[in-house]
Amino acid sequence: MFRKPFAFVGVACLSLLATGLVCAPSAAQTPAQLEKQRNKLVDEVLVQGGIDNKRVLQAMRTTLRHEFVESQHRPNAYFDMSLPIGEKQTISGPFIVAYMTQSLDPQPTDKVLEIGTGSGYQAAVLSPLVKEVYSIEILKPLGTRAAQVLKKLKYENVFTKIGDGFLGWEEHAPFDKIIVTCSPEKVPQPLVDQLVEGGLMVIPVGERYQQTLYSMRKKDGKLVEVSRRPTLFVPMTGRAEERREVQPDPLHPATVNGSFEEDASQVTFIPGWFYERQVSWETDPKAPQGTHYIKFKNEQPGRSAHVLQGFPIDGSKVHTLELSAWVKHRNLQLDNKEDHPGVAVTLYDAGRKALGTWWIEASFLGTHDWRQVKISTPIRVPPATREGILRLGLFGATGELSLDDVRVTIKSTGK
Repeated sequence: MFRKPFAFVGVACLSLLATGLVCAPSAAQTPAQLEKQRNKLVDEVLVQGGIDNKRVLQAMRTTLRHEFVESQHRPNAYFDMSLPIGEKQTISGPFIVAYMTQSLDPQPTDKVLEIGTGSGYQAAVLSPLVKEVYSIEILKPLGTRAAQVLKKLKYENVFTKIGDGFLGWEEHAPFDKIIVTCSPEKVPQPLVDQLVEGGLMVIPVGERYQQTLYSMRKKDGKLVEVSRRPTLFVPMTGRAEERREVQPDPLHPATVNGSFEEDASQVTFIPGWFYERQVSWETDPKAPQGTHYIKFKNEQPGRSAHVLQGFPIDGSKVHTLELSAWVKHRNLQLDNKEDHPGVAVTLYDAGRKALGTWWIEASFLGTHDWRQVKISTPIRVPPATREGILRLGLFGATGELSLDDVRVTIKSTGK
């Protein structure tokens, strides 16, 4: 079943659908009301999502995110969603900003290099947490605008530059920490060179739609992995993206690890999936496909429980898609009308504007053993489609939902 988009959702970050929050833009924009919205975001999304660094949480409470987005998007500034900032780029959602900031372990004496200024929001969050922030943006219109906003808001320890971030900022090196908010295929060597020995780098690396957010420590001149987590980021604009050795295949959209058979026993995430909330990797020889599946469990109405996966798709060539999965559920309840447990696909155009969301409209209420469900009518792919997000989870509902053998398959194509 087709549903209109909840709101614009850039693939770099979570959407309202992913978090379980409802997009209800408010005309009220007084400082007190905006502060209330920020506190609600921190308490209901960031803390529940695992952000526990008190200094980071305080920075998220006090940073005026609405100042970094265009006026028409300000009513949505304090929802956990990305928003367009021009040049086909987005401002990252608050959760991923908080998560990356916490992963960076910011200290008051740190000199930090940020690659990918974008709106300037990430640099603003870092500003009260560290000594200095040096931030580089490759796109001149974005870099110029971000510098103006940061200056207006008096972030005097943030310094910006327009240029190729993957070359670093040699005259101000070395840096104690480096944070990369766009996705290269490999870690650029200049960034390694400009990081102090023992310094920390947080960077998303990998193929366009299968990336991992790494925390890496420099030891004996080389980076050593500290932690990793699947993610999906906007790639670097220009030659760095064009020169990827593994390019996306938009003519053959498909699910990665949709049967959940890839070993997750040695890691804290489900391989191939990102932005996980309240999900576990289960083993059962009677699983519908193989011996593994995933299970969502939520006891608090409205709380997030989901996983996401991005994929390329060319709507001018791929005309219709089918969506199917094996499901079972236990004591599943809907606590408000916004709850929508199940499986969905959202499609986006080249500017990352949402074109629609399609759901498998099976009933997921109560308790039911394994059964296969499919979308009732094949998805008619809008010709402008260039990207998609597959969404699995409870999305605010309570109870348990298990999924296996999740598939996005092509129904028809054209020349």
